[in-house]
Amino acid sequence: MENVTYNSLILQLEGLVVPDQFLYPTFLFFLIFYVLIMITNIGIVLLISMERNLHEPMYILFCNLPFNDVLGNSITIPRLLVDLLRPMSERSIGYTDCVAQAFCTHLYATTSHTVLMIMAFDRYVAICNPLRYTTIMTPRMVMKLTALAWGAATFLVGILLGLTIRLNRCGTIITNPFCDNASLFKLSCENPYINNVYGLTYTVVLLVSSIGSITLTYTKISAVCITSKNKSLNNKALKTCSTHLAVYLIMLLSGFLIIILHRFPVYSDYRKLSALLFHIIPGLLNPVIYALQSSEIRHVMIKILHAKKVMP
Repeated sequence: MENVTYNSLILQLEGLVVPDQFLYPTFLFFLIFYVLIMITNIGIVLLISMERNLHEPMYILFCNLPFNDVLGNSITIPRLLVDLLRPMSERSIGYTDCVAQAFCTHLYATTSHTVLMIMAFDRYVAICNPLRYTTIMTPRMVMKLTALAWGAATFLVGILLGLTIRLNRCGTIITNPFCDNASLFKLSCENPYINNVYGLTYTVVLLVSSIGSITLTYTKISAVCITSKNKSLNNKALKTCSTHLAVYLIMLLSGFLIIILHRFPVYSDYRKLSALLFHIIPGLLNPVIYALQSSEIRHVMIKILHAKKVMP
């Protein structure tokens, strides 16, 4: 029996515990939202890639967000839907698959921060240095910023999961709707002190960098808008920055809720739901917010819809 539980290659995924009468409504709820997330996010990426008028640094950098939302939701929701229709005893996952899912889950969360940071830099240059914008935000710079956002996230998450997989495991039950780092190192029969230290450092560095850069950027943008008498510039700043800030606050509040609930095991069901909402809510709202706030995207959508009506 000891050989079965010690460093077992098969783990049991607890998933969502849903009463039978709510099973199919819950399944349909997540299925509908997953389909909507895929359609809206993939649609907006295709729209930006096909429309030459939208080939600007702001929109190209924004494409990282819907791509990240597609990745984050595709790694969690389909598996959740399958497990919902299975009995608890059959919700198993291989250890390698669990580590891969945990890596993608944390990559999604970290990249959400890093992408919004580089988008804030783009807004800072556009509003505070408008005359130098085209010389600073070149295609090469956009590629560098994108590589930095994904590279930094991959590096940080790689160390996070690397420290976890070195630990010997005695447990086999993942008390979460999907695999993540905290659930994995809780299976360990060793002292996860180093994991806790790095995990706390990783979280603090990410949040301080994210919140600090956003705060600094918007402080400087606000100062420029206050001192400037240019109404056109102020309106532009208000539109683009309010959109970016709304997306950031949604992501930040969802993430804080998970971190807080992880400290209270008694609220495990709420933690599971908040972990799923961290993927679903930004994935749904990001393209909607940008589509509604960006006049350029709205004009392109209206033009496409009008063209479809005229074609018959």
